[in-house]
Amino acid sequence: MRIGAHVDPTDPLAEATARDADAVQFFLSDPQGWKAPKPREDAERLRGADVDIYVHAPYVINVATLNNRIRIPSRKLLLGHATAAAAIGAKGLIVHGGHVNAGDDLAVGFDNWRKTFAYAADSGGFPLPVLIENTAGGDNACARRLDALARLWDALGDYQVGFCLDTCHAHAGGEELLGLVDRVKAITGRIDLVHANNSKGAFGSGQDRHDNLDGGTIDPELVVAVIRAAGAPVIVETPGGVDGQGADIAFLRQQLGGGKSAA
Repeated sequence: MRIGAHVDPTDPLAEATARDADAVQFFLSDPQGWKAPKPREDAERLRGADVDIYVHAPYVINVATLNNRIRIPSRKLLLGHATAAAAIGAKGLIVHGGHVNAGDDLAVGFDNWRKTFAYAADSGGFPLPVLIENTAGGDNACARRLDALARLWDALGDYQVGFCLDTCHAHAGGEELLGLVDRVKAITGRIDLVHANNSKGAFGSGQDRHDNLDGGTIDPELVVAVIRAAGAPVIVETPGGVDGQGADIAFLRQQLGGGKSAA
């Protein structure tokens, strides 16, 4: 099982070495901004590395919204990040499920997701797997609760879509972790990546606040059980830099019964 961490994008491979990680996830541009990603000088080195690469799309992207000034740029930015992520050999592009504003019809949000994939198809499709991630908060979210996730997957039935399961988001979003993998796979048919995070916020709090695996409000054994059931690669998005994330990676390897994975 490949286990890694979300790291600073300056030198992701050095960050992987420092954490003894099999994989890294990072941003290609400001996660709170709308600028398109620039080509990376280390693209060839990243493509040839024995470390698995994942890219997280900017947080500002919300392709579900009915607000044209956000939705249309979001589609363009998502496709731009997918193209840039593919250029460095990334295995997937993670993007949050998004939401509609209060009073707006959530059904339109799901259809806007469908239109996003149709928009990409007009340009030949996304060049790598797009992994939609469950989110922690919001009553109008497209991927917080499993009933909404089921409606989203119904809307995207004509397209190949991946899924990223975040344990903090699920817990804070009000979904029990016990048996969650089976409930998710009954909807999506797959889990491509696990974001293994503990939660500073309580169950159902809606708070997207990550904690290290030995802290927070989730029993660490539940996080391990989710990973074991999912059978997917793992990224920790926990605090503490090299020391904190390195300890979380070592903990997971110990609990899952393996050393550093072979390339």
